[in-house]
Amino acid sequence: MTDTNILEWQDELAQLALSNSILPVLWLSKEGRLVRHNNATLEFLKYASKDLEGLTLFDINEELTKKSWRQIWVSVSSEQSITFESQLNDSEGLTRPVEMTLTSVTIGTLQLCCAIAVDISERYNLKTRLQEANLLMEMIVNERSEESKRTLDALQKRNDAFNRLQNIEERNKLILDSAGEGIYGLDNQGFTTFVNEAAIKMVGWKLEELVGKSQHKLIHHTKSDGTPYHAADCPIYEAFSDGQVHTVDNEIFWRKDGTSFPVEYTSTPIKNEAGEISGAVVVFRDITQRRKAELEIKETNITLQQTLEEVETLKSHLEEENKYLQQEINLTHNFTEIISHSKKFKKVLSQVEQVAVTGATVLITGESGTGKELIARAVHNLSKRKDRTLVKLNCAALPANLIESELFGHERGAFTGAINRRIGRFELADGGTIFLDEIGELPIELQPNLLRVLQEGEFERLGSSRTYKVDVRVITATNRNLVEEIEKGNFREDLYYRLNVFPIWVPPLRERPEDIPLLVNHFKSKFENRLGKKSGMITKKVMDNLLNYPWGGNVRELENVIERAVIISRGNKLDLGDSLPKTFGTAEERRLLTLEENERNHILKTLKLTTWRVSGEKGAAKLLGINRTTLEARMKKLNIRRP
Repeated sequence: MTDTNILEWQDELAQLALSNSILPVLWLSKEGRLVRHNNATLEFLKYASKDLEGLTLFDINEELTKKSWRQIWVSVSSEQSITFESQLNDSEGLTRPVEMTLTSVTIGTLQLCCAIAVDISERYNLKTRLQEANLLMEMIVNERSEESKRTLDALQKRNDAFNRLQNIEERNKLILDSAGEGIYGLDNQGFTTFVNEAAIKMVGWKLEELVGKSQHKLIHHTKSDGTPYHAADCPIYEAFSDGQVHTVDNEIFWRKDGTSFPVEYTSTPIKNEAGEISGAVVVFRDITQRRKAELEIKETNITLQQTLEEVETLKSHLEEENKYLQQEINLTHNFTEIISHSKKFKKVLSQVEQVAVTGATVLITGESGTGKELIARAVHNLSKRKDRTLVKLNCAALPANLIESELFGHERGAFTGAINRRIGRFELADGGTIFLDEIGELPIELQPNLLRVLQEGEFERLGSSRTYKVDVRVITATNRNLVEEIEKGNFREDLYYRLNVFPIWVPPLRERPEDIPLLVNHFKSKFENRLGKKSGMITKKVMDNLLNYPWGGNVRELENVIERAVIISRGNKLDLGDSLPKTFGTAEERRLLTLEENERNHILKTLKLTTWRVSGEKGAAKLLGINRTTLEARMKKLNIRRP
């Protein structure tokens, strides 16, 4: 997503906060370019929107240099927000004094500066007139403190001073009362000496209720968090002691009705002719609307940030899913359809139909090469999730240190080599199905994480504390005996029970020989089409050899044998070459060569002899010379089930 796309401002909240702000708002780039502005900016600078576009901050602020802007940018980036006085030039060439509040905003990879301008022209115009009034008030205050020592001549001078002050106040009354800011004067004891009309309206007190009273006790007695504000700590009163101008923008004033409002104010000390501090003038404004606008902009920025993160996550999800699907397209699956006539395999297909629609977790067991992945795909394709992705992961195909990242994903920098954020297989499979092949190979330290997904449907990416919720159906497969792995301490028992909700055992190829001719013909046609050649007919001798071979690698081995035969055949007959041993006897004889097969056949013969009675004097356990529990454990391991 480009910076231009980011700044299209599709979010309605952003449009509302920007357009309706009563203050000029400008969005500035690192180079000082005016990226965006609101209507208040156009009114304030008297520009048409098309004329303002393409300008830089240096075009409307002649005092600002590129060097000073770089310093400002660094300050904003480190402190997040700064405030200073400056000036802007309107289209008519007039200079407008402003107070600028700059805030750093990051949107995706783009960093901008949000500038809010406050017109302080009235404040500048008042300063000159207030200085004259302040000097006269100093005289009055000083004369009041020495009143008891004055003679009649001194009292006359004081009256003259009062008259002069009255004349000045009358002359400046329109200016003071028309000012948008509240203005009041204090003597060096903190008592109010004068108040303008704007201040009276903002605090709700009458003029006579304010003059001569402690302004701090009336309107400034607590901090914004509600804690008491002692006069000794008040920045307004500090101007009396240090003689410095104090500017504050994070406090509150209290109205007469008990409500409060946020303010920014400037406390300027007053000095008499002797240079002594005799009071202060306080200029303040109600910044409720500004705080509201700032909050709206902040909330809008948060919403934009969250929206962009969601878009980026969705984009990453789609990219990962597309990459995964492309990999799936490029894979050559062992089967294009299930091919079987055997009763044992029909029982498997019946189980697939039963469990597919339920959404239950399925554990597929069987020897390597029997088609466990094919069964998993059948379960998915018959389920309600068939329109979503079937995501698979072979737990034996990856190093242990990469499996967790593959399953749950990782954040950038989570480990050495993690240069980008990656979505894991569970997140990719959200709403669909995940197939975990060779689940018995899953490291014991990762099994609690898988158990959590099964129980709670949640996980965290590597390097992140954020919890992700997913709705994923889990299908697993293994050629291991998980019960034995539990006894060895290699597999968690609680995880096994979570996975083994609906077990499906896929019989080996040697136990369904009736499927061999069907599969042979299927694979022969498949590879003839792929290789673009004919391999000849299948003779009875070749088929007998295929039927009698024990197929330790099951269907996968059969497929490889037929592919090789198609490649090497030159005449009008399918030639197996040396794919199979020259002599290997019958399938029955071959099975006796395997200890596990020999044990399985021996137990089966004994059970048939006892009509499947396990215990008792005439039971199979007695004939075999072992305990009933031992026999039952061996039957479970060897997948011996009563027909």
